Amino acid sequence: MRSEPRSGCPINAAVEALGDPWSLIVLRDMMFGDRRYFRELLTGSEEGIASNVLASRLKFLVAAGLLVRDDATRGQRARYTLTEAGIQTLPVLVALGTWGRAHRDTSPQLTIRQQLMEEGGPEMVAELMDELRSRHLGVPLPTRRGPLASERLRAAYESLV
Repeated sequence: MRSEPRSGCPINAAVEALGDPWSLIVLRDMMFGDRRYFRELLTGSEEGIASNVLASRLKFLVAAGLLVRDDATRGQRARYTLTEAGIQTLPVLVALGTWGRAHRDTSPQLTIRQQLMEEGGPEMVAELMDELRSRHLGVPLPTRRGPLASERLRAAYESLV
């Protein structure tokens, strides 16, 4: 990974860190599927990522400061954790999903989560970011009424599959 972006343009800097499609898929699967181990990411991807590509992308995301790799002790698997910078990519993923839903063919099962994120607006995105901070960074979850955003998304998805 390059240590410095090719230019000082913020769009270029973001594209250099996030522009690879597999990197975005890994972040999506960690955020929405709570997949944090190599094997879970490998077997849980609808897109069928190859193991060598996944290994490369995980290293890239760690080097880019979007993930942290917990050292595995003997007999344990390494676990990946989102950093604050990684968590802050959620609105970017939601924006990409909004564009994809509006301009590309998608399936109802894989679109429901995106539709709910759009309908929930910035509040739902903020709720999910708080949940991710709690799960990945150990930050206490703010008190909220009703089910968590992730529970609402999971229930909607499971109602279609």
